[in-house]
Amino acid sequence: MPTTPPPPLAGGTTGPAALRPLLDTVLTALHEGATLRDGPLPAGGPDTVAPRTRAAAHPLIPDHGTGPHHALATLVTALAAGAADPAHPHCTAHLHTPPLALAAAADLAASALNPSMDSWDQAPAASALEADLTTTLAAEIYPHTPSPDAVITTGGTEANQLALLLARERHGPVQTICGANAHHSIARAAWLLGLPAPITLPTPHGTLDPTALANALTEHPRPHLVIATAGTTDTGAIDPLDTIADLCTTHGAELHIDAAYGGPLLLSPTHRTLLHGLHRAHSVTLDLHKLGWQPASAGLLAVPDHHHLTPLHHHAPYLNAGDDTEAGLPDLLGRSLRTTRRPDALKIAVTLHALGRDGLADLIDRTITTAHHLADLITTTPGLDLYQRPTISTVLFRPTGATDHTVATIRRTLLNRGHAVLGRTHTAGHLWFKATLLNPHTTPHDLRTLLDLVTHATTELLTPTTHPTESDTPR
Repeated sequence: MPTTPPPPLAGGTTGPAALRPLLDTVLTALHEGATLRDGPLPAGGPDTVAPRTRAAAHPLIPDHGTGPHHALATLVTALAAGAADPAHPHCTAHLHTPPLALAAAADLAASALNPSMDSWDQAPAASALEADLTTTLAAEIYPHTPSPDAVITTGGTEANQLALLLARERHGPVQTICGANAHHSIARAAWLLGLPAPITLPTPHGTLDPTALANALTEHPRPHLVIATAGTTDTGAIDPLDTIADLCTTHGAELHIDAAYGGPLLLSPTHRTLLHGLHRAHSVTLDLHKLGWQPASAGLLAVPDHHHLTPLHHHAPYLNAGDDTEAGLPDLLGRSLRTTRRPDALKIAVTLHALGRDGLADLIDRTITTAHHLADLITTTPGLDLYQRPTISTVLFRPTGATDHTVATIRRTLLNRGHAVLGRTHTAGHLWFKATLLNPHTTPHDLRTLLDLVTHATTELLTPTTHPTESDTPR
């Protein structure tokens, strides 16, 4: 028989005492790793980061364990030192949010308690909290319907897939119609569900064109599922939702709105008008690990009536036996296509409860104001061109007269030096830098420094006597 006791557990009355010293080790390691990194991402690119990380973790399965504190200190420090940190103001490439500290703390509690959201007897309180949260958020989207509902998803991709699935179950093999600005998950969902390939309409101005949509609805046989986007991944643009809803009503089409990015604007009195018409959709994707500052994952699919979710019902006797359901135990299997899933409702509920409407609105408004400030700086900086004023918090810009190759090279140079994480997108015939601003702590000085990094790298690249390489790694 083993002579040493097994490692302590995270739950129960003794779990918190076991966690406390481990958390101190983790927090110290996070700080040390960030200090070692000293920027938005590690310098040196993949050829430097991968060997360094592997060396810290080797061997992953030693013959004799190193102990919890050593393992946590070593691997968390390595991960933090090698992270792309969305909390750094120059990490702006993607819809990759810096999570709020309180949401991360709530996520720790979810991990320690480990409710599994597939049966009530695994998640008594968590299932009640999730039910209240989903109906509350659905009512924000559908304020005029008596019984709106939502299910929690891993993000926009899963929510979009569920939207197509529910439309298929209502109408058979629906023909999806979307713009070229739609998220890539739409085409993938149609493929996974055996639906016809989406009819993809050109969006030369970044949004779905109502005239092109009307023509497509007229030319192609029903049933139709139109996909509109409220916050595209390339520019943050929002389709004309009300006009699209009018066309869907006229042609008898269903409407799904992918508001994974822009949906939280509903919580801002200043900016919610950008989403006018959202409530007219048959389903809406919402993603709070974008403009909601949640640790991933925190997505939802909302519908105007809870009966629309009936096709998701599934029976497994060991999880939702009929007599248990009749006796009053909630049936959770119809809340997702997944079986085991985390209580992601907790961190969202904690955030909403802690900050309230005004607190969330302030974060959203601050972030959008920051994006407009960056746009102002770009327009007054010689040698930089702005694509257009930001709709939400995405700002596109490029060096004046630069080739697409130059833009791509500058971006990789900044990545490899560990100086900045900028995205890239091709629109209006050019490749652009994409700054997706999601950090409400970003200052005007941070933005000015970011532009200075870009202009300095541009000058280096275009000055014949310098010849910098992407692998240069000055700090």
